[in-house]
Amino acid sequence: MEFKDCKILICDDSILARKQLKDVLTSAGCTDFIEAKNGQMAIDLYKSEKPNLVFLDIVMPEVDGIEAVKQIMEFDSNAVIIMVSSVGTQKQIKAALVEGAKDFIQKPFVATQITNVMKKRVEGM
Repeated sequence: MEFKDCKILICDDSILARKQLKDVLTSAGCTDFIEAKNGQMAIDLYKSEKPNLVFLDIVMPEVDGIEAVKQIMEFDSNAVIIMVSSVGTQKQIKAALVEGAKDFIQKPFVATQITNVMKKRVEGM
């Protein structure tokens, strides 16, 4: 699969963080985005839209990123979820990975971190 063929769900409670990630992904050739501002929206949108890849923050209102990973993975055990968060305690990173997240990127991120993870995850689809 190529970047341009991916449907990507971006979930972060910060509109600025969503825009920054979307800008990097657009520069890499992605064009199909769904945005959510909290974990519950991410879960609901994942179920209805079935994106190829999810970028998910950890600390968010309503449902946090770790619970969102858990619920998305219960719905689809093949979901590809990348955590992108400024909160990077070992405990939270481990919890996200245990629940099924595939990678973790620390904010503030560098564009190449995002594109490298995309290459790693998308080219195998």
